[in-house]
Amino acid sequence: MATPHTRLGDCPHHTDTSDRLIATALAVTFSPLLAARAAIAYATTGHVYEQHSRLGRNLTPITIRSFAGSAPGRRLPYLLSVARGDMCFIGPRPLDPEDAEAQPRRTPNITPGFLSPSRLRARLGIDYEPETLTCHQRLLSKDGIALTARYLIAEVLGGNGLATPATYTQLGLSITNTTMDEALTWCVEAARTRPASTLVFVNAACYNESAENPAYASALHHADRIFPDGIGAKLGARLHGVSLIANLNGTDMFPRLCERARNEGLSLFLLGARPGIAEAVAQNMTSKFPGLHIAGTRHGYFTSEEEPEVIATINNSGADILLIAFGVPNQELWIDQHRKQLNVGLIQGVGGLFDFYSGRIPRAPLWLREIGLEWVWRLVQEPGRMWRRYIVGNPRFLRRAWLDSRCTRHCRHHSTGQRPLLNYRDEYPEN
Repeated sequence: MATPHTRLGDCPHHTDTSDRLIATALAVTFSPLLAARAAIAYATTGHVYEQHSRLGRNLTPITIRSFAGSAPGRRLPYLLSVARGDMCFIGPRPLDPEDAEAQPRRTPNITPGFLSPSRLRARLGIDYEPETLTCHQRLLSKDGIALTARYLIAEVLGGNGLATPATYTQLGLSITNTTMDEALTWCVEAARTRPASTLVFVNAACYNESAENPAYASALHHADRIFPDGIGAKLGARLHGVSLIANLNGTDMFPRLCERARNEGLSLFLLGARPGIAEAVAQNMTSKFPGLHIAGTRHGYFTSEEEPEVIATINNSGADILLIAFGVPNQELWIDQHRKQLNVGLIQGVGGLFDFYSGRIPRAPLWLREIGLEWVWRLVQEPGRMWRRYIVGNPRFLRRAWLDSRCTRHCRHHSTGQRPLLNYRDEYPEN
């Protein structure tokens, strides 16, 4: 029996006939739904199926069909592949022949699956690592049912067939839509140059703050890159007809940035949080990434009179990357005010990131992140501080995002070329 740490392909050959029987039964039971979805595909695209060449077990070529078009239910014909035995219900994503050499951890002796943890994470833009999976999970097992439930939630939140532009505008902010790898490459390139480039992350609470705080909105406009963070940003983008390629939150980016910095010979300075927190982060990350150079640390509790000393300490450290954890909007305002005085290549505002990597606050388990509910974990951890942000702020953001998308469509319809305003209170009163 495979252990929880078994890698792909480490288990012996296993064919689960129950998957084939269940898939056949489902295909027969839901044949009217399949026929209706096929009719939609033909009506909207002129053909029923799209064919995809993939690699199955032992790298055997297989053909997988999906319904044409972008309507929900595109992958329902995968049931037929499961019924034939080309796929199972739970396994790694079917491998494109062109990507076979780029999957060093993927071993051939495993059947691809209709559902996979990697595909699940990809739906919410948190699929950053090569795919690993315990060898065979039965659909009707406890783990299989849990994965299926999470996958259904992610399908609803993920969206289908939307555009993935390199940038898009929401609530007046230009957001960069890219992969984690491309974002890290930009960070490394920026860290090598002077003067400083700035990077900020925006979640639903940040959008709300920018709509009500002109100084903060101005600071965001001055940033070189704005990355979308969290399920709120994803849902807001969907209202604009945009699919986010990745959830580029600072918490997931930080360890990957440390690894890239170590490999590229770049150094970091950690500024912010309570006394002792930045030092704990530095110790934890240098232990995890031996050879990583943390040029310095400084807590965030200093006066305006002490700012020149803090800036001098950063500049004298020789750091290439400065991470600032003052919280929103203070960190962005401070970055905007002092970026020209800082002799670093890249400045990031990272919010409460240091609390996670110091161990002061535990991060949400992966299964909660896979269904877009990390914010619920944060609310439970710090209800007194977070209730207004999430209970009041999330619905407020979704309303703003909807009004923004409606205003954008209206502008396009009338070809005015004008962008919607940051604050909608005049046109759409809150009360």
